[in-house]
Amino acid sequence: MPSGRGLVTLAAALGLWLGARLVGSPTLHVVAVGVAVLPFAAAWFGRRANRQLAIRRRIDRPRVAVGQRVTVELEVENRSPASTSFLLLEDRFPSTLGRSARLVLAGVPAQRSQVARYTVVPPTRGRYTLGPLVVEPADPFALTRRRIEFRIRDELIVTPQVERLAEDPDARSGTPTGVSRARRLLRTGEEFFTMRQYQTGDDLRRIHWPSVARTGELMIRQDESSRRARGVLLLDTREGALGASRSPGFERAVSVAASIGVLMLRSGFSLRLALGETQVLLVTEEQLLDTLAGVAHHTSRAISPALTRLRREASPDATLVVVTGPPAPPELTSIIRAGAAFGPRLAVLVQPTDPATAPSGRAEFVRDRAESGRLSLARSGWDVLVLTPSMRLRDAWQTIRAPRPAATG
Repeated sequence: MPSGRGLVTLAAALGLWLGARLVGSPTLHVVAVGVAVLPFAAAWFGRRANRQLAIRRRIDRPRVAVGQRVTVELEVENRSPASTSFLLLEDRFPSTLGRSARLVLAGVPAQRSQVARYTVVPPTRGRYTLGPLVVEPADPFALTRRRIEFRIRDELIVTPQVERLAEDPDARSGTPTGVSRARRLLRTGEEFFTMRQYQTGDDLRRIHWPSVARTGELMIRQDESSRRARGVLLLDTREGALGASRSPGFERAVSVAASIGVLMLRSGFSLRLALGETQVLLVTEEQLLDTLAGVAHHTSRAISPALTRLRREASPDATLVVVTGPPAPPELTSIIRAGAAFGPRLAVLVQPTDPATAPSGRAEFVRDRAESGRLSLARSGWDVLVLTPSMRLRDAWQTIRAPRPAATG
């Protein structure tokens, strides 16, 4: 379609033609026809020169954390025998990432390619789709305008903020977890699980003489079976508990779950993740962060279905971590009952609103509920942390080492 300049050129051609008719000048007729033909010639030239464009998008890091810079490369290849005019590129993406990227290429030579780059700094977690890409080629005189849409899309995963924590989540417990405690010795009297050849320095009392008689080699009993410590992480995604997605309380809770989950996985835990209405899933670190990148709130009011699924994973040697908002008294009772069959238990209560900015009545209510939940859980043998949306988990992490009230019941 003609650009603004092209419309002006057509209007000028019409004016020249009218003037030529008035004065009867054949020369002016020729000039008017030439000016009128110019926009159409420019459109043909632009279509011919730009009909064989190919574009590829490359993302330097398809998975990044919040606040990390991402570089995107757009490679434009001109497969036609003629050079292109200047190109306006617009790479579209969701508004939560910022404004769509706009770049200009002066022109791509025939059978050659050029690369344009731009950077994005994701402000929030999420799964984002980059694309489609729109190219607006122009003719040398900018008399026409065309839009070519390339439906190439790439996914960018922005994981939640992960804080580096100094201690394991059950540092005071006797359950073997963490780098030096993730392995547990399972002794079963005279039984053993495997044997190995004797090595210099082994305890001679562990030689298995029947195997020596059978094989003629010194064999050592190995009745130590290593087992990864188990952990279960529940993130309560109910809107009534933490607020809606993108709200400060919800995002702080997601960051807390990511931080503790990454710590447990890197400390040797086998981690299972529960998210509100979803099933409990065994996850790796990458799967954990990818899942939390796209998690959203749900409108269910009851936490009991999620706690019922947790009970199926209960074990005295399993660590339970629950990230939720300050629970109401009925929910508090259900959480305590669900955690009774686990070993170490940690609850992180994230207030959905910051008391410093909330109305006085609302702030008092949330503060009282959080304190009531903290005391009840602590008396039942839980470690408890209470956070506001503006607090960092790292600042409160050391408090779980403080002496807690004796367990009741």
